[in-house]
Parts: sequence; C-alpha cells; structure tokens
Amino acid sequence: MTKKAFVAIVTCFNDDETINYEATRAQVRRQVAAGNNIMCAGTNGDFSALTHGEKIKLLEEVVDEVGGKVDVIVNAGMPATFETLQLAREFDRIGVTGIAVITPFFIACTQDGLVRHFSTVADAVDTPVYLYDIPARTQNHIEPETARKLATHGNIAGIKDSGGAQETLAAYLQVSKDVDGFEVYSGPDHLVLWALQNGAAGCISGLGNAMPDALAGIVGGFNSGDIAEAERQQDIYTAFRTDLYAHGFPPAMVKRALYLQDPSVGASRQPALLPNADQDARIGETLKTFGLL
Repeated sequence: MTKKAFVAIVTCFNDDETINYEATRAQVRRQVAAGNNIMCAGTNGDFSALTHGEKIKLLEEVVDEVGGKVDVIVNAGMPATFETLQLAREFDRIGVTGIAVITPFFIACTQDGLVRHFSTVADAVDTPVYLYDIPARTQNHIEPETARKLATHGNIAGIKDSGGAQETLAAYLQVSKDVDGFEVYSGPDHLVLWALQNGAAGCISGLGNAMPDALAGIVGGFNSGDIAEAERQQDIYTAFRTDLYAHGFPPAMVKRALYLQDPSVGASRQPALLPNADQDARIGETLKTFGLL
C-alpha cells in the first residue's frame, strides 16, 4: 500500500485576525506541489480559534483549491458531541477523504464516553472517520483497547496519533494489524519513518508547513524503496524539529517559521503567544541553517 504524507496546514490570517483565504489557498498549492496531502482545521490550523462558520468556509476553500489532486482530511472535533456532529455533517456534505475527530477537550471523558462520542459521529456521516489523539492538548487519551473497540465500527477508518510516545504508537499499530481496514497515521515528526516501517498508513505532520520537501522525501523514499534517502530526509527533518521546537511551543514555532518564509500567512489569533524580535532572530538562524531562509 502506498503511504501518504499529510500536512496539517496552517490557517492564514490578516492583520485584523480575519482569515486570509487566498493566502491559505497559496499554502495549499505549495503543499500539493511538494506532493503532500492536506489536513485542514487541525492543531496547526488554529482550529480552536475558528468559529463554526469559518471552519465550513475554510474547508470549502481548501477543497476547491485542491481540486481533487490530493486527499483532504478535516478535523471536526469539539468539546461537545452535539457541535462535533453539526460540523461533521457539513464536512460530509462538502466532500472530503476523511473526517478527523479530536478527542473532546475541557470536558473530562471516560473511555466508555469516548466510545459513545466517536461512534455517534461515525454513525451520522458517510465519510470515513479518523480518531485523533493528542492528550497533551485535550487531557483525554484514547487508550489502545478503546481504539481496538472503535476499530470494529464500520465507518471508523483509523487514528491520528499525536501523543508523541512510541509505545502508544506501537500499540495503535498493533490494532491496525489485527483489524482489517484500520489505519494509523503518525503525528510525531521524529517518528515518521519508524511508523512507516512498522505498518503506518502514513503521517500527518505540522512541521511540514515549514519543510514540505523533506516530509515528502521521507514518504516518497519509503514508497520507492529508497530507504537510504528516506533515512537521510528523516535525519534532516528530525534535526530541524529539534532546533525549531527548542525556541518555544511547537505549533507557534511552526507558524512563525513559516511567517518568516512567507509573511502572507500572518500571525495566529490571540491569545496565542506573540513573537518577539529575539525569538524571530533565533528562528531565522534555524531556518538559515537548514537552507529555508
């Protein structure tokens, strides 16, 4: 099976914090040109700062720009099942490859509650649903055995693992080996190649916003059987990740690194961390080190 690289694409903003749809379309074109697929309204897309209506229009713009050239996954997850359902139905109407559903945030959930939540959403749409686990941000974690239960649902196609722990990723990968049709997409940027080599269907990366060609190179090298090239690109990607994330909160650092490459992407909506001149200088040095500025 051909593995796929998705980039959790940024949402671009104007100076007044309204969405800059044309700049977002330009980022879509950049990723498509590199050979990457698109995830819309994810963590790196500032989804928690977007209104319900903006998410719908954003997806419409992205899908129109993609024009069927690559796959599109969109995140519908919200704290309440009720709004998640509303978004998922709209996304189902627009038409995408998959609907990701991040675990509810702010509301503490039991594992049984997560099973109900995801099953309810998957029951309501025709588009395949992907679980989205990122416990550091949501404080709710999909246990591997819960993923195993959900994997048997006819419309739950897989999971995006952004927990960062290789042990959990390995447990999800075991579920994918045991349950036909359940795919695992790796989120941690330093584990892209390891995940592919251990059965992942692909990766969904935020770092690819700033370094799209290396991400495409990892997955492309693996698909072509050129493991040496995949390893070389993974080494570059991991080193860039280490250097960039040393400057601050990862999604904010990715957005700022991209801004320094292309100011049209704008800053994130407040109260996201505002950059400063010293931080910009350090991020700029990292970009120069890797030939990105």
